[in-house]
Amino acid sequence: LEEDVNSLIFSSTAAVYGIPENIPVTEDERLMPINPYGTSKMMTKLILKDLSSAYKEFNYISLRYFNVAGADSKNRIGQAYKESTHLITRALKTAKGEFKKLEIFGTNYPTPDGTCIRDYIHVDDLAEAHILALEYLLKNRKSDVFNCGYGHGYSVREVIETVKRVTGIDFIVQETLPREGDPPVLIADSKKIKSQLNWKPKYNDLFYIIKTAWEWEKK
Repeated sequence: LEEDVNSLIFSSTAAVYGIPENIPVTEDERLMPINPYGTSKMMTKLILKDLSSAYKEFNYISLRYFNVAGADSKNRIGQAYKESTHLITRALKTAKGEFKKLEIFGTNYPTPDGTCIRDYIHVDDLAEAHILALEYLLKNRKSDVFNCGYGHGYSVREVIETVKRVTGIDFIVQETLPREGDPPVLIADSKKIKSQLNWKPKYNDLFYIIKTAWEWEKK
């Protein structure tokens, strides 16, 4: 506020929901994070809400990312973490031979194949959501929250099989114990962002998402 910044787009996360009671998850779901990352995002959201209440000229939009994946469709930019824990990136690096094996953390979740299910959103669609959110905020001067996801999910096993199809490489997969802080299922209810921001995702396809990430990894 001292620098006269009165509009803010906040990068939040589906991790603020913890283990949600309802699937798909709407923006009205209780915030009950079960890991430090989700808790930090929830606390920032509370700070922004208080700021917006105290200073009427300050407004924000919080975008709750589900699992962002893929790379720029023109192969100009992508994930660059050497020790990435992101499933798709980790699987691709295993296919490349950077890791000896890929671990599945938990196979007894209450899901059809026993592994966690996530809603994967292509980074280009997420970038478009940011542009629309900023236009909406500057026009309406109204704080709000939007989920960023496609409204359906894929299990860890489904992602791994798709990575193998995209790359044509059969790598070693090892089942191991579940990690703390991993909810069984996280799928976005994205009706709100589609109706209020007129968001129209273009890359809602797991094969395409992984293909763009693979092209980036090879580069």
